[in-house]
Amino acid sequence: HKIQLQNMIVTYKEDGWHVVTQRSHGILAAQICTNWQVKDRPERWIETIIAIAEHDDAEVELDGENVLTPQGGPLNYDMKIFDLAHCEKLSTLTQTKNRYIALLTSLHMEFLYREEAVDNSVCRNFLKSQASLQDKWRKELKITEAESLRIYNLMEWCDAFSLLLCQNRLQPEKRKLEISTGPDKKMYYLLQISDETITVDPWPFKAKNFKVTFEYRVIKQLQFGSSADFRKAFLEAPVTEQIWNVSKQVSKKKKAKV
Repeated sequence: HKIQLQNMIVTYKEDGWHVVTQRSHGILAAQICTNWQVKDRPERWIETIIAIAEHDDAEVELDGENVLTPQGGPLNYDMKIFDLAHCEKLSTLTQTKNRYIALLTSLHMEFLYREEAVDNSVCRNFLKSQASLQDKWRKELKITEAESLRIYNLMEWCDAFSLLLCQNRLQPEKRKLEISTGPDKKMYYLLQISDETITVDPWPFKAKNFKVTFEYRVIKQLQFGSSADFRKAFLEAPVTEQIWNVSKQVSKKKKAKV
């Protein structure tokens, strides 16, 4: 049972709710990006990593007035529709950082909401205004549309990889799990090869081995009488760090028969 609360990723397990905040998920995505192969990195590398780490920092997870379902469990994020005020705030915040980060964040909002825009005129008008800003920023930054999309595809790939780990979506028996299409338009797959080690096929990173981490909280109480009760339980819950070894797997060549 996997749900997203505000911008929290919540997975129900035997010992209770495992809660990962958006900021922790963003840091994990940035860690993944930091290890990307050098030859395919965008020119504005540091800004790319910052954009990935902070791609949805405009919303504070516990600020929502109602974070519970009618049954008293954490609210399913899928119930939440396009929020104009939130998206405008996010756009404004990124523009005060710089135009490049604003461009990547704008492309991410387009990716998230383009399906909803078909039937939501408010969402559609917002994305139209964002498209105009994207054109303006690309011209000012001298970045082609194709290049901006290539960079964004890296951002989306790291985001998707991070979400799979935060949601504990790894498959048993070394079965492959799709991550996403990377900036090179290839599909990449995630595999768990031991209790603490995962690999990616094909391998897109500079190093043969590295570690990534994220923090989560375990909340044993399953139902809450109010959002305030949940906030209190969240803030009092112990923080655990999940560590994964990411390792390149060398294919074993069959020995020739004598």
